[in-house]
Amino acid sequence: MQVSTKFTIAIHILAAASYFGKEYKITSEFLAGSIGCNPVIVRNLMKQLKEAGLISVRRGPGGIEVTRPLDQITFWDVYDAVETSKDQLFNFHDSPNPRCPVGRNIHKALDGKLQDIQKQFEQDLRRHNLAEVVGDLASAIQKES
Repeated sequence: MQVSTKFTIAIHILAAASYFGKEYKITSEFLAGSIGCNPVIVRNLMKQLKEAGLISVRRGPGGIEVTRPLDQITFWDVYDAVETSKDQLFNFHDSPNPRCPVGRNIHKALDGKLQDIQKQFEQDLRRHNLAEVVGDLASAIQKES
């Protein structure tokens, strides 16, 4: 369950699509310009977001749209849609020495604590939603004007 840049890029995609959607055609090129990355990365993430039901994609003159109210899209929804390594937040080193008392017992001492942290992380992702992000963006953009 390591968090890559895919998560924050996906949040950016959804936030930009919501913010600009009424004024602009939202395409991978448009989004890549906002994000500062290659449009191929955006297209790959858009595919995952579409498969998760978070966006719809209309070919040709359409662009993308967010499919649900923003307050109903949690960070967990986005994370679950785009992150491929969700099993464990922490990767454990492969070969603790079984002849060493610390190496032999490190899993017993640490695994439960790490599982608790992972559960809390997942709960925290479920507590936040895209409406919060778009609201904070709108406030920050308004202060700039």
